[in-house]
Amino acid sequence: MNNSDDYYYSESHVWLEEQSTGLYTLGITEHAQNSLGDIVFVELPSEGQQFAAGEGCAVIESVKSASDVIMPISGEIIAINQQLVDMPELINQEPFNNGWIVRFRSEVPIDEIAAELMSAIDYEAFLDQ
Repeated sequence: MNNSDDYYYSESHVWLEEQSTGLYTLGITEHAQNSLGDIVFVELPSEGQQFAAGEGCAVIESVKSASDVIMPISGEIIAINQQLVDMPELINQEPFNNGWIVRFRSEVPIDEIAAELMSAIDYEAFLDQ
């Protein structure tokens, strides 16, 4: 797996990267995109929408199934990846780069996030279970 050490990971197979204090980028992991197969459509939220931890903030449809993208922490959407509207396959091609899904603002402190989510090493161990 190509999981970055700079990201946090959830059991719902999303990654979270801190951009600056309280600002985060969210996407799905390599494992998730491999499991989904060829992605054909992404339903994105609107900027300004707020989501609680555990809520679905987007839907990814593939040739195999549809899957919710689960927010690992609460936050307000400040940007969506518009490229995914015309090129949803970016998630398959670059899940950690151009395939990001949303950017959001959160009041949850980074130390609390680090305690709740997994490091790359812990996520790899989780996948091996």
